[in-house]
Amino acid sequence: MLLQQLVNGVTLGAVYTLLALSFSIVMGILGILNLAIAELFMIGGYLGFAVITANLSLPVAVAAGMAGAAAISAVIEKIGYEPLRDAPLVTPMLSTLGFSIILQNIATNVWGSDPLQLPDEYLGGRITLGSVSIGELQLIVIGVTVALVAIMAYIVQRTSIGRALRAVAENRDVARLLGVSGSRITLTAFMMSGALAGAAGVLIAIHYAAITPYVGVEIGLKAIAVMVIGGTSQIWGALLAGPLIGIAEVLTVAYGGSQIRDFVVYGFMIAILLFRPQGLLGGSGADQGQRV
Repeated sequence: MLLQQLVNGVTLGAVYTLLALSFSIVMGILGILNLAIAELFMIGGYLGFAVITANLSLPVAVAAGMAGAAAISAVIEKIGYEPLRDAPLVTPMLSTLGFSIILQNIATNVWGSDPLQLPDEYLGGRITLGSVSIGELQLIVIGVTVALVAIMAYIVQRTSIGRALRAVAENRDVARLLGVSGSRITLTAFMMSGALAGAAGVLIAIHYAAITPYVGVEIGLKAIAVMVIGGTSQIWGALLAGPLIGIAEVLTVAYGGSQIRDFVVYGFMIAILLFRPQGLLGGSGADQGQRV
């Protein structure tokens, strides 16, 4: 049973990792918490459902979720952040909260408030290894997460876009002197963040074979905890903290009861904030994001 729960925890943690990265991209570059990401995650899940039930392939579903969420994220940046870029940090954060509520209401009116179920024929088979049963969709969730994290790491560390993102995060004024467009980089950060949130939404939807307009709230809060635990601007921190929190949550439910799982997750987050506020893999000053 322990091995089975570990597999389940890693699968759940993979989704937390992607969503935590989505939060940390905007946090690391702009220094704000984009509260609309949780609903971009939800919208991505619905778009993925629509593609899958149209008998299209899973890669197409993931691509659709990423593209749709990235496009909406670009709108949020243009309307909800750019006009407020010189306002106090709390102002654009509240703007993203407004967009979050709007997106949730749109989803409720379009798809209804009841859970949308994925038909059994789309659930895939299971692979049995000794006493452990691994679903094909679980392997897909973990595989897609690893691939997207590797791609994101490559973009940030090895490409001109990544260098521009890191330059702006380090010092906005110096980056501008070097010819980096702050507006372009801000839009890029929002769209990359939205794409990761959309992918995570598709993955969690197929993992649970169901989705509701409210799925982003709980999982979004857990992803924020993962971001804090790993380090608010650390890609590899999220990759470590995501499975860690996923395993902790699943084991708590299995052996302690579902009523204390949130106590364990958020208790761990508070402990990190108290004793290592830069996160597990964050260095001193590593998470001091600069506004664009």
